[in-house]
Amino acid sequence: MPKFPWKTTLAATTILGSTAFVFAQTSPGMNGPTGMHRQMMSGQMAQGAGDMSQMHKHMMQGRGGMGPAMGQGTGEGTPNSMHGASGEPTMPGQDAFGAIQEVVQILAANPATDWSKVNITGLRDHLIDMNEVTLRAAASERILGDSIEIMVTGEGRTLAAIKRMVPAHVKELKESGWKAETDELPDGVKLTVNASETMPLAKLKALGFIGIMVQGAHHQAHHLMMAKGGFAEH
Repeated sequence: MPKFPWKTTLAATTILGSTAFVFAQTSPGMNGPTGMHRQMMSGQMAQGAGDMSQMHKHMMQGRGGMGPAMGQGTGEGTPNSMHGASGEPTMPGQDAFGAIQEVVQILAANPATDWSKVNITGLRDHLIDMNEVTLRAAASERILGDSIEIMVTGEGRTLAAIKRMVPAHVKELKESGWKAETDELPDGVKLTVNASETMPLAKLKALGFIGIMVQGAHHQAHHLMMAKGGFAEH
């Protein structure tokens, strides 16, 4: 066998080792550090994709479990959110219509209702009077000493409503302790209300005509009495 100097052998071994290391670094295979790095990155990406898929699945399951409950609690995003719990509108669409509907339901629910005396038309006529006086009557106010004087005037259907409603309301006010009176005018009614300890002049002035007209809780009871045929005024 040929004999090689030991230095030559050492140099050859070093060169071979370096070549193998460089090859491992640049090799497209999976055995070198670069290949190992690629393998690790591929594994992490695959795991990340799997995690994202699992997260998406959990989110969708969460929405499926929580969505209806949240919709029921907040009313957002559902067609029924603009309506009542039954999904149907609850408002009648017109205030006088709603008032009549309420009274009819009360009468229908009472077995003692005498339908031979019921007068829903009379209630409707009164509600028309209320509409005329509230929205169409003219009211001119002035202060006279410790009282307020209001000229309430109108024409046609409005005038008729004024003459029916204002004097009838003053009767109710007097029964509640108010100092009030009416005088008939050719085109309406003059309403005079005196100030008192419980109703000072500043408050009367602030209330004005319609604020005085809404005083008392007798209107609703009177509406039911009218519908029952009990009386026709106010």
